[in-house]
Amino acid sequence: MKKQLIFSVVLVTFLILATAGIIFYGKGYRFNFNGTGTAIAGTGLLVATSSPDGAQVFINGELTTATDNTINLPPGDYDVKIFKDGYFPWQKKISIKKEVVSKADALLLPTAPKLESITNIGVSSPILDPTGTKITYLVASQSALRNGVYVLDMTLRPILTLQSSSTQIAQDTSISFSQSNLRWSPDSRQLLANLTSPFENYYLLSAGGLNANPENVTTTLFSIEAGWRNLKDEKQKALMDSLKKPLRQTVLENFNILEWSDDETKILYTASRSANLPPIITPALIGTNSTPEERGIKKGSIYVYDIKEDRNYRILDTLPEEEGTKVLPIMWHPDSKHLVYVNDGKIDIMEYDAQNQTTIYAGPFVNGYVFPWPDATKLVILTNLGNPLNTPNLYTISLK
Repeated sequence: MKKQLIFSVVLVTFLILATAGIIFYGKGYRFNFNGTGTAIAGTGLLVATSSPDGAQVFINGELTTATDNTINLPPGDYDVKIFKDGYFPWQKKISIKKEVVSKADALLLPTAPKLESITNIGVSSPILDPTGTKITYLVASQSALRNGVYVLDMTLRPILTLQSSSTQIAQDTSISFSQSNLRWSPDSRQLLANLTSPFENYYLLSAGGLNANPENVTTTLFSIEAGWRNLKDEKQKALMDSLKKPLRQTVLENFNILEWSDDETKILYTASRSANLPPIITPALIGTNSTPEERGIKKGSIYVYDIKEDRNYRILDTLPEEEGTKVLPIMWHPDSKHLVYVNDGKIDIMEYDAQNQTTIYAGPFVNGYVFPWPDATKLVILTNLGNPLNTPNLYTISLK
């Protein structure tokens, strides 16, 4: 009986110690062997991932592991570099804290991206729809039946080529739609075509297929535009209502919103005034992005505010204005973790905290027309590839 009692006590003690050991191990505690003896020291965890995976991870210049791995590190600041042949290196200073999981999540961009044509009949005035999944464009250099308005659906998976993703929705048979100004409806189902010659007229086009008899809506334009404004306002109101009241007030007082990230967790904005942003989440969350934030904002500068982590990052001092640019020169990448920045005749991609700004294309493209592909695997540009005799066409730049 006594032996059974002793065995039970020993077993329970062992289970308690083993459980405690597992808990402490999970929190990052490790044996630290040094010249003065052995001690149990608290560490932090660094989760290193990359796209594509299988990249090398360097910690303070030393090759440590490969991506898709977890590393135990003593608390402190570390220079982390993730590298893979054929891709630009990713680098960042990351703070490791005891019992806290930190992340190094690297989007590796190819040093030699592939270009692929989407169109071959000459394109002008491409416009991205509000959902970021369709591009409408004009063709004016072909026959009357081929000239007109087209819609490229970037969500389709064509069997042969990307060129089969475009659909003609209006022809230049009796009306010169190839000379019109186009505008998307807020729900991306329709387009408004404005023609000014010989008289100003407006036509409503369905984006889903060929409009055999386009509807002239010149006399009802006011009601159509009012309905579209209501749709847009309702969407903005829904996004604002999703914010907690203190944050909603901060946004209304300080932000000129340029664009919400696709996952609606971050806001790209210009500061409407110079101010200090008050803390929204108190106490501050642990394990957040360790890149230093800037809560003192300057009027006119460009920032990203992370709603989930209550952190604010300065992106640019001012929004650049390039001659001939028709679209916003900075926009969200569809992964909601990166920004696409068009500047000085080149295309950069950077993280939402302005780190790892990388030029992925410095060749010719027209009027700053750059559009992200919805699945984040490529960008669309309008270019004649530097040949002034060529009519520009749409091309993709691969990011894989």
